[in-house]
Amino acid sequence: MAAAAVALGGCLALAVPAGSAGAAPADPVPTVFFGDSYTANFGIAPVNNLGNEKGWCFQATDDYPAVATRTLAAKGITLDVQADVSCGGALVHHFWEKQELPFGAGTVPAQQDALKENTQLVVGGLGGNTLGFVNILKQCSDKLREPSLLPGEPVDADKPARECKEFFESGDGKEWLDYKYEQVEEELDQALQRMSYFSPDARRVLVGYPRLVPQDATKCQTAAPGQTELPFADVPQDALPVLDQAQKRLNDIMKKVATDDGAEFVDLYAHTGGNTACDGADRGIGGLLENSKLDLIGATIPWYAHPNEKGRDLQAEQVAAKIETLLNS
Repeated sequence: MAAAAVALGGCLALAVPAGSAGAAPADPVPTVFFGDSYTANFGIAPVNNLGNEKGWCFQATDDYPAVATRTLAAKGITLDVQADVSCGGALVHHFWEKQELPFGAGTVPAQQDALKENTQLVVGGLGGNTLGFVNILKQCSDKLREPSLLPGEPVDADKPARECKEFFESGDGKEWLDYKYEQVEEELDQALQRMSYFSPDARRVLVGYPRLVPQDATKCQTAAPGQTELPFADVPQDALPVLDQAQKRLNDIMKKVATDDGAEFVDLYAHTGGNTACDGADRGIGGLLENSKLDLIGATIPWYAHPNEKGRDLQAEQVAAKIETLLNS
């Protein structure tokens, strides 16, 4: 469950009836959503598939795919959602390989298995888990290194958390990061090409990650209303810009891959700078150790820096706007 929890080619245009250029498609658009815990919106309850192994994906019933679908329906654009296969803990290669669930709970099929020949829209995001963002967080936090529901290990447990800025800016830490970015880029390219192979007529939309750390990182030294822990717990102040740059570089790589592959990109990072984990009442990201809406045997699971309901709605807004523009073009 911990792993599931956190975690953390060319395309043909959709046919538009003659004389209706710029109008919404008259027929429902066969759509598949894919992704990791940021698409599944880990932390928001209730959760889908509680009666079977897919419940371990912690896919919220009202994840942003569901909210975006309703938003579009209100505008006369109907998505025929063939599947939402987003799953907490998914790495990019789980797009084409089955994903092992924690505690021997079973597996979920490769996400590409949901694609059909008639699928016309594929939307979602992957990359953060392959980059190893949890490992980065644990490298920078003693509290996160303690036994918890958050999976993964620090990149180098022998290096103290207080020195993580230096670790990631030089030597082995920088080398590790550079390798992980290359891996993300190569695997995302493969995932996008597979979408075109299995669904030749599909428009593809790759969704980036919302911003976690604000430009003014000093805001992160104030707890959110009603909270006692700082948004990033004990992550050193000088390491917060490192986290932000890591996320920005991931976002830029995702955008580049999408552009190079002829896909669309939703730049959430660029639209959520005022709703980071450190924006108090306006935060769209739950703090690392802030209680989420999920319980496990009576214990509340922390957000671990995932979008809360406000953040989910911001995701849905941007994704729906991109889909509307795409389908009306």
